[in-house]
Amino acid sequence: MAVQQYFAAVGRRKTSVARVRLVPGTGEIVVNGKPIDQYFGGEIWTAQVQEPFNTVNQFGRYNVDAKVIGGGRSGQAGAIRHAVARSLLASDDELRSPLRKAGLLTRDARMKERKKYGLKRARKAPQYTKR
Repeated sequence: MAVQQYFAAVGRRKTSVARVRLVPGTGEIVVNGKPIDQYFGGEIWTAQVQEPFNTVNQFGRYNVDAKVIGGGRSGQAGAIRHAVARSLLASDDELRSPLRKAGLLTRDARMKERKKYGLKRARKAPQYTKR
């Protein structure tokens, strides 16, 4: 029984966390047990997940098995993209420069700001009344 080699990484975006395994294969992408087209539905999110492969011309060389929790579709797609870029880096250190230039290795720190006491939302104050 041969041990199959894979490259794993964790990616984060907003409140989503994605754990990704890259296995040498045909380019099949599975998210939470479903094919990527079925899971995300939209072309935008699918393209976002495939961006790291297109950046380094490695499309179709690896199968992706992703487990993602938390957040919405946009955050989950960003988390998977981040994890795929990090796992590609684990597979080959030469890819650091193109991935870094494309901004795929940087964790996008933008999150929803928390609601503050006395305000309606994070920054929206209640309506001012003079009398």
